[in-house]
Amino acid sequence: MKLNVILTGATGMVGEGVLLECLSNPDVESVLIINRKSSGMVHEKLKEIIHQDFFDFTPLRERVKHYNACFFCLGVSSIGMNEKDYSEVTYDLTMHVASVMAEANPEMTFCYISGASTDSTEKGRMMWARVKGRTENALMQLPFKNAYMFRPGYLQPGKDQKNILKYYRWFSWMYPFWKAVFPKYVCTLRELGKAMIRAARDGYEKQILEVRDIKALSAS
Repeated sequence: MKLNVILTGATGMVGEGVLLECLSNPDVESVLIINRKSSGMVHEKLKEIIHQDFFDFTPLRERVKHYNACFFCLGVSSIGMNEKDYSEVTYDLTMHVASVMAEANPEMTFCYISGASTDSTEKGRMMWARVKGRTENALMQLPFKNAYMFRPGYLQPGKDQKNILKYYRWFSWMYPFWKAVFPKYVCTLRELGKAMIRAARDGYEKQILEVRDIKALSAS
């Protein structure tokens, strides 16, 4: 099955890495990126929609209904945010966009970028982990064909990426060391992208994928 993918967050580091894998992967037929600002990328597989208000995604319902996968890579850091504000941009926004997509095409597979240590109980001490856990739990209840929650740890960007977080430039050279010492907590963005594509194409036995699952699926 060929994938026609909707991707959000393409102007961020994670989204750009997943997008580059989609564009190079033969299992992906087309990609629609939905951004608040232009990515500046041009490719024969690629279409782009500029949409400013992700809290009002309803106008795009007809545009997204013919796609069979969504890779939701949009997200913000919780640093400096209180729980109310972080919940608004993490839980509320994500659930609104996902609900519109599920209504438009229930046969779609939804892949969500969460994070290592996400709290499925929603009761832990870490605020961001509780909010991410609540978001995961709610997404898995929507009427998608499949919904997968990806929990990467440290992600190594590709050499051809442009949107790399500044602090990554200081220590990304240590990736070979971290890979050898902490293999359960690190992977590459290419591995993440490949795993998302494989899950959307073939399915996976788990809905929540930790780093070891991401690596296994990307290598299959």
